[in-house]
Amino acid sequence: MNLKSHLIIGFIFSLVCVVGFAVISLLISDHKIINFDSNVIAAIQGMETPLLTKVMKFFTFVGSTPVVIILSILLIVFLYKVLHHRLELILFVSAIIGSAILNQVLKQVFHRMRPDFHRLVDISGYSFPSGHAMNAFTVYVIISFLLWRHIPSKWGRSLLICLSAVMILAIGTSRIYLGVHYPSDIIGGYLASGFWLTVAIWFFQYYKEKRYNKKYKRG
Repeated sequence: MNLKSHLIIGFIFSLVCVVGFAVISLLISDHKIINFDSNVIAAIQGMETPLLTKVMKFFTFVGSTPVVIILSILLIVFLYKVLHHRLELILFVSAIIGSAILNQVLKQVFHRMRPDFHRLVDISGYSFPSGHAMNAFTVYVIISFLLWRHIPSKWGRSLLICLSAVMILAIGTSRIYLGVHYPSDIIGGYLASGFWLTVAIWFFQYYKEKRYNKKYKRG
């Protein structure tokens, strides 16, 4: 796929994420998403069992900042020591740090309070967009992007995508189940992270192709 195709796809996806996030934000501000949030929360929390609560606490732990930091360090070591990919290392670090900063900025902008009913864990801070959702989307999408080319089999690549999708959805769902986020917080987190990752990957691909073309012309 050439640079022009990357530009078009990146622009379309980032536009979809921005428009989607804007729509969610407006619906929250106008209190027009309450029924949606309430119905989804009721459906998910209606499945509550002691075993499922333990499972959901596990997934929410996996999406927490300490675990994200550990996963990030492991991947940084892998990229640098094993694959010797310094450029990919910069992309990964930029994606993770940028996502965390964007999440905090957006939380301060919207000041949305967390749900105050049937909360299974204690937590403070603002609700929108979900930090766990952004963490999960950023980490597992960027991992899939960076490792995709190094997996030779189609089966292995499919497994990577499926595992990443399951982790993203499970971590997001766990936050709703535990009563610390509205569903719209999770969706907003995915969209915000999707926009940031698209921008980061686009610049990464643009720089790589320009550097390759420059090197090719010299050769």
